[in-house]
Amino acid sequence: MNLRDLGYLVALAEHRHFGRAAEASFVSQPTLSMQIRKLEDELGVELIERHPRHLLLTPAGERAVERARVILREAEQIREDARRSRSPEAGSLRVGLFPTLGPYLLPHVVSSVRQRFPELELLLVEEKTEDVLRLLREGQLDAGILALPVNSDQLHVEPLFEEPFVLAVPQDHPLAASAGPLPVSAIEGENLLLLEDGHCLRHQALEVCHLAGAGERSGFRATSLETLRQMVAAGVGMTLLPLLAVQPPVAVSGSIRLIPFESPAPSRRIAMLWRSSSARREFLPKLAEVFRTLPAGLLDPATAIARQGPA
Repeated sequence: MNLRDLGYLVALAEHRHFGRAAEASFVSQPTLSMQIRKLEDELGVELIERHPRHLLLTPAGERAVERARVILREAEQIREDARRSRSPEAGSLRVGLFPTLGPYLLPHVVSSVRQRFPELELLLVEEKTEDVLRLLREGQLDAGILALPVNSDQLHVEPLFEEPFVLAVPQDHPLAASAGPLPVSAIEGENLLLLEDGHCLRHQALEVCHLAGAGERSGFRATSLETLRQMVAAGVGMTLLPLLAVQPPVAVSGSIRLIPFESPAPSRRIAMLWRSSSARREFLPKLAEVFRTLPAGLLDPATAIARQGPA
């Protein structure tokens, strides 16, 4: 038994197909199939239930894959420890972000990261929160930037910043004439446009709606912030937008009015998370500090409101 063969087994579990697993493992299909057979012979148990068009893991195979993932993750930690000992701020670092934050945060921090850590290769992965957490726990990501709360005893949580929400209404909405800031109660009785299930922003917006006595616009759920923005611009309804999503380089829309909320404004808390056992745990706080140090005024709603001009 060796790490290579365990990697083949995990690839089969992920792809459920010998050809695709072989391609992902950069070997020929016969080679991968032969090595899996040898592994089964060595263990004395069948790991794969083979069918003409697909494959299934046997119960023994499922257990073997679970343990193989742990072994491969630990082996990668050994390699990473060695790389980090040679140069703690060099090499590749995989960071996951969720879709309603990544495109709006990264333009403000990537250049700073490159200046501070010129030998670091930052590999960015955009996934929904639950997928970022899964990849983080499996060792496929080194860190994740997510909205709190996140419940996991295995992860270290490093707070970064608090991002306010602003209210986005169509230009002809009665609230558009208000310069704000508005109390949260101003949206009482309104039905807001929200994202589909699976987006953490949806849950955050629903909490605000519950607090304010507002509801959700029935028959509509957006797949992205840009869809929400376009629907507001088209006069379909109002929504909550995180502040970074209305700051440069995002263009100002003349069909949308942005209105800030009175303090304490609804907001979301953003943090960087990593495995407490990570080989990069001494370096990651330094990276978190760069993500925490955003340009002046970026998290001040007044800057976004000023960009759109008078109502």
